[in-house]
Amino acid sequence: MTVHDGADAVLIEEGSTEGLVLSVPKPKLWSPASPFLYGLTVELLDESGAVLDEVRSYAGIRTVGKERDADGHWRFTLNGEPIFHWGPLDQGWWPDGLLTPPSDEAMRFDIEWLKAAGFNMIRKHIKVEPRRYYYHCDRLGMLMWQDQVSGGQGPRWTHLEPGPVDAQWPAEAHEQYMVELERMVDTLENHPCIVVWVPFNEAWGQHSTEEVGRWIARRDPTRLVNIASGGNFWPVGDVVDEHSYPHPSFPFDLGGRERYEPFIKVVGEFGGHGYAVPGHLWDEDRENWGYGGLPRNEDEYRLRYVESLRILNELRAAGIAGAVYTQTTDVEGEVNGLMTYDRKIIKIPARELRSLHQVLFE
Repeated sequence: MTVHDGADAVLIEEGSTEGLVLSVPKPKLWSPASPFLYGLTVELLDESGAVLDEVRSYAGIRTVGKERDADGHWRFTLNGEPIFHWGPLDQGWWPDGLLTPPSDEAMRFDIEWLKAAGFNMIRKHIKVEPRRYYYHCDRLGMLMWQDQVSGGQGPRWTHLEPGPVDAQWPAEAHEQYMVELERMVDTLENHPCIVVWVPFNEAWGQHSTEEVGRWIARRDPTRLVNIASGGNFWPVGDVVDEHSYPHPSFPFDLGGRERYEPFIKVVGEFGGHGYAVPGHLWDEDRENWGYGGLPRNEDEYRLRYVESLRILNELRAAGIAGAVYTQTTDVEGEVNGLMTYDRKIIKIPARELRSLHQVLFE
């Protein structure tokens, strides 16, 4: 195997087909600010050294973790440095293909625009994308929270209230859920962009929560676990996650502050400020909606967004370590995207958003 830095070979190792561990000297680390990827060339040789087959790929080197800040709040870390996770909810819907992206260029457009708008993370919501999507996140430097697809019987949704209850799933249904969770992790785990697994969303199909959380933490100890984004809180994984619309909030004292003491605190969904753009709606005659009702004009829409950012920044000082704004694009009747469903109208320019978002990183 040869490890490349551009055209230069930085490491060449030989080993058996059973596995090879490489140690790159003075590695260049992957991050949103510097998404460096090493090229890989893997050759299968015969006994005489002739090449029988060759595979080319890439790898990013980075570590994911958590640490307390000077005030005792848990923060995400990347390569040992604290980083605020800031990104949109991204459902990956398209008007001409629903869950199927129309092209590689279309996928790339969304990620590049979000990067230009000052986001460093995407929460991929209830969907597994084609591998090219994650390749572009690797290449462009975009962190990823990856949801498992949620469905099936759910429990009563109690958010972060003490004393949660799980749904009771038949053994066969739970086994199938675990098969699909394993397949998702197995398919995507080599992408450096993915830093958080999210097995459940809200209380959708939330069952055997602690068992699932312990399993995925053992299966992939290199990433963090947000066991149920906005769902019923169980003390497992690394993250406690509140959903709050339209403006962000977090119940720091619910059930006593010690409940959340070991966990990174995030607002896993907020915002959803809607703005309907005539001529770019999925259906002009249906009820097009956003959280908190639709604003009267574009100026009011901007003011709502800025107010949510102001509140979020106050929460950041109080211990919130990451947040997810709903959402990248309008999705059919949900007109709460930062751009229209057809991607033709940007509601707030990327340059303006980047300037507004800078407060979250100061």
